[in-house]
Amino acid sequence: MSKLAAEDKFLDLSDYGRPIGKWFANRLKNTRFTPIHVTLLFGTSGLTAFYCILQNHYFLAGFFIILKSIIDAADGELARIKKTPSYTGRYLDSVFDIVLNFMFLMAICHVSKTSFWMTLLAFIGIQLQGTLYNYYYVILRNKSVGGDSTSKIFEYKSPRALTGESQKSVDILFGIYTVVYGTFDKIIHTLDSDAYKVKTFPNWFMTLLSIYGLGFQLLIIAVMLPMNWIEYIVPFFIVYTLLIFVLIGIRKTIFKV
Repeated sequence: MSKLAAEDKFLDLSDYGRPIGKWFANRLKNTRFTPIHVTLLFGTSGLTAFYCILQNHYFLAGFFIILKSIIDAADGELARIKKTPSYTGRYLDSVFDIVLNFMFLMAICHVSKTSFWMTLLAFIGIQLQGTLYNYYYVILRNKSVGGDSTSKIFEYKSPRALTGESQKSVDILFGIYTVVYGTFDKIIHTLDSDAYKVKTFPNWFMTLLSIYGLGFQLLIIAVMLPMNWIEYIVPFFIVYTLLIFVLIGIRKTIFKV
């Protein structure tokens, strides 16, 4: 099952890892490997990138960051191929993402002259960027006929576990997810509380919005590291966050409720 109906598919600049991710998932479809195993694998790749940053191996760090993005695309693909969607995988994936984002930036802070508070501000900015992208994307997915609806626009309570997963695991991971993402979700929902009422978003707008997708954010970091622009990574993402207001302004001006 695709995440979107054919007419709603757009060029997602953050999803460059999808083709290789699909290939990898297809290699695993007849094995005992589950989507959770793949999620743990992308976590391992992210931890390796974190270590490489601390050791000043920036080319390797960039490689493992990109590899993390590719593998990140594979777990969802494997779930669709094996027809085993799960909330456990969905929340575990998201929790790993935010933890790794924080670790990457803290490693960059450690090896550069960037202050902790500036780095924390950049981390908040990155999460708000990603939340805006996910907010509009999930709205589109839920309105798309035949699209994937595992993710909900508003997640106020733990969902009922799907076949093959434990309700306790879903509840625990949902609780963690709510703690680490809840504030960011509330901020974005407050800034554009009526977005869910829009019938759809055109493909060009979603492509523009995808510069805030996690894959594209990590691509920027992966490129800046080996170019020895490490001192500029944190300031860049702080300024980059200001585009949130431009994108929301476009939504409110052109795609009115």
